[in-house]
Amino acid sequence: MNRHNYFINILKKIKNLKNSLLKINLNKFINNLFKINLTKSTNNLIKKNLKKLDFIFKKDKLLHYLGIKRIFVFFLVLLFFIFSYFSTPYLYNSEKLIANIKNQLLKNLNLEFNLSANYSYNFLPKPHFVFQNSSFLSLADNAGEIKIYISPVNLVFPSKIKVQGLTFNKMNFNLNKKNYDFFFKLLDNDFSFFTLKVKNSNIFYRNIKNDVLFINKINELKYFYDTKNSINILLAINEIFNIPYNIELKNDISKKQIISKINLDFINFNIENNFNYKNLEKNGLVKVTYNKKKSEGTYIYKKNFLKFSFFDKSLDQNFKYDGFINLKPFFSNFSGNLDKINLDILFNSNSILVQFLKSGLLNSKNLNIISNINSKKTSSFRDLVNLALKVKVSEGLFDLNGTKFSFKDYADIKITDSLLYTNNNNLIFDALISVNINNINDIYKMFQTPLKNRKEIKKIEFSLSYNFDQRIANLNNIIINDLILDQKINKNINPIILKDTSLQNRIYIKKLVNQAIKDYVG
Repeated sequence: MNRHNYFINILKKIKNLKNSLLKINLNKFINNLFKINLTKSTNNLIKKNLKKLDFIFKKDKLLHYLGIKRIFVFFLVLLFFIFSYFSTPYLYNSEKLIANIKNQLLKNLNLEFNLSANYSYNFLPKPHFVFQNSSFLSLADNAGEIKIYISPVNLVFPSKIKVQGLTFNKMNFNLNKKNYDFFFKLLDNDFSFFTLKVKNSNIFYRNIKNDVLFINKINELKYFYDTKNSINILLAINEIFNIPYNIELKNDISKKQIISKINLDFINFNIENNFNYKNLEKNGLVKVTYNKKKSEGTYIYKKNFLKFSFFDKSLDQNFKYDGFINLKPFFSNFSGNLDKINLDILFNSNSILVQFLKSGLLNSKNLNIISNINSKKTSSFRDLVNLALKVKVSEGLFDLNGTKFSFKDYADIKITDSLLYTNNNNLIFDALISVNINNINDIYKMFQTPLKNRKEIKKIEFSLSYNFDQRIANLNNIIINDLILDQKINKNINPIILKDTSLQNRIYIKKLVNQAIKDYVG
């Protein structure tokens, strides 16, 4: 009611303004404005027509023309026409509709779709078609649905409808060696008037034999056009190995530059990559942030050959890596020097490294990698120093042969005949361990071995089998000073089950070592 009175008061003010203007000598006003002379009859005609407008400013007449019934009928008719207009696609010819949509999708995404006749139409929240059991190329299984959004303009003309967006929902994408860059290539399309989204879907990465290597879950993915910077952007919220991560890709075609960002917020780990492809010799810069620690890497790529350098940006530089990768045939060689290496990621079954090794990606016979990493210290294992880690991947086999490290300055340890493999979805490491003891007395003091059990020991050898998932180790074929121990002694110290904390492990290992020495001495 207050709004109604407010509206009437405005009309009254307009009426008063009109009356004040009519009191002015109209002949004089018009002559001064247009500098012409009007006849008396013309002047009277203008006044007469102005007075006819009085009904607009009269409250009773206005309410008569704005009656509730008239307004209701008006909106009812309007809603009928709107509903009829947006319902027009229900009358489309299916074959012509599908052909038109396929042509537009081919133009916008450079993809050939196989759209089934099993579709439905909805005009809320905005006009769109939903296609079931559809596919494109060989990238998606016949599962899920494809929503195709169309412009509300020209709905009465089927041949003129315009596709404005596309949404994949609950789809399974199959990527392999031939189409692994599918999602990246989509950035080359024009998204200034077209949107693409993927929801609740999966990416199956497969090898040559079409076996699934690992699955990437897409919670939400979308392509859009950044009008401010005039570039296409890809944003995605994903999961891999049950690890959530976000990814952002930008393709600046004018500068010939690709910017990518990967965020693992739950561990404060971020990677940013700037890749320049303007020249034949392409180059890039990688920035890594982990718990406020920053590092950078530079690389040069030319004709299937990649050379890189990665280093710590802090003043007290902790590491530096250098190496190269040859893609055809694949061969990689890199080396690094560190002040301290974190071995926790090896003994945590949920770590990214363990999950990656379990994925089987390194089991390809065409993959050859040699790596040498030297570290002065190890975190969480402070007694292990001077690590010389040698990693070799060849013809589908992964080993650490030749790896050396020291137990303080008391003993030197070497790994040979090793193999890292997966068994029943558990990551297993088998190896022969050789221990050359430099100072047995200091070792006895550290483990607080009773004096009666202290015997001169120069060399120890044993077979190790360690399960990374169950955190269980078994020692077999133990040889001390070239003397094979009785199998009963082996049973007394097996299995070795690692505890939750380093302190618990130190107490636990101390007890096991003293028991083994006691059994050895007899």
